[in-house]
Amino acid sequence: MKEDRIKNIWDHPIFQKIERELAEWEKERTFCRHGVEHLLDVARIATLLVYEAHMEKEYPKDVIYGAALLHDIGRLRQYKDGTPHEVESARLAKDILKDCDYSKEEIWLMTEAIVSHRLIEAEKEKNLKGFLYKADKLSRNCVFCPAKKNCNWEKDKKNKYLLY
Repeated sequence: MKEDRIKNIWDHPIFQKIERELAEWEKERTFCRHGVEHLLDVARIATLLVYEAHMEKEYPKDVIYGAALLHDIGRLRQYKDGTPHEVESARLAKDILKDCDYSKEEIWLMTEAIVSHRLIEAEKEKNLKGFLYKADKLSRNCVFCPAKKNCNWEKDKKNKYLLY
């Protein structure tokens, strides 16, 4: 069953270990965190975007959720040694997705979206890259953020919408 693949990602020892460590690293962080709430928000918003585009056959829910759950898993390494988190996330995702029975084609599609989720060019794409990019940005509650006055994001990057 395909829903099992999402649960398998969630239960994967690498995912669990990194998520625990990341929560510890970010516990005092004032700005956007990259924990489970963010990952699930990205997954849900990306799913809505895919369904609104009527592309759910091209991008099934377990593919969307898999990419969303893993898109920031490299954050911990970025904190430790400066490696760009999207690169490390895609690297880690390959092994996790393989262990969770995703096909080579699905793994390629998902890791391409993960490695591109910070590229502004992806915003215009009507594919998993574009949906993941948009969902990542729309998931931020900049409107209500208590740290917005001190946030170093450029004003035009901050999410001003409540729609998703």
